Amino acid sequence: MAVEYRPAAAADLPGILGFWRTATEVPSSTDDIEGLTTLVAHDPGSIIVAVDDTAIVGSLIVAWDGWRGGFYRLAVHPERRTQGIGRALVRAGESRLIALGCRRINLFAVTEHDRAVAFWRAVGYAPQPQDTRFVRNLVPDGPF
Repeated sequence: MAVEYRPAAAADLPGILGFWRTATEVPSSTDDIEGLTTLVAHDPGSIIVAVDDTAIVGSLIVAWDGWRGGFYRLAVHPERRTQGIGRALVRAGESRLIALGCRRINLFAVTEHDRAVAFWRAVGYAPQPQDTRFVRNLVPDGPF
């Protein structure tokens, strides 16, 4: 069966959280059902999932604030990497943002992992060496 790429539905959210526990190495304090529910309520279509049969094998959060787009939490199941799923998620996210009028996309990559940097370069993104990420959590750390 071919992988289907589609917006996540509310029913997918618990599965996405479980999938992230398998597929990501850097959990976020916002990885909880409340955060995902708020995101999807605010911006339906903001989470794109890759589904093979009934299993989530990839995901990408695609944010649009009316000025710039953002990619967050790109994840592909470890056993499905190098099969084009990540690239297809990025292209689906770009298509969504272009349709909304987006002209620039920002993203954060875990630069300690050479494969992440290589992936983003391979799909056409360039690091901005003058930028530094600043973060402040407004709620206590989540379950991870």
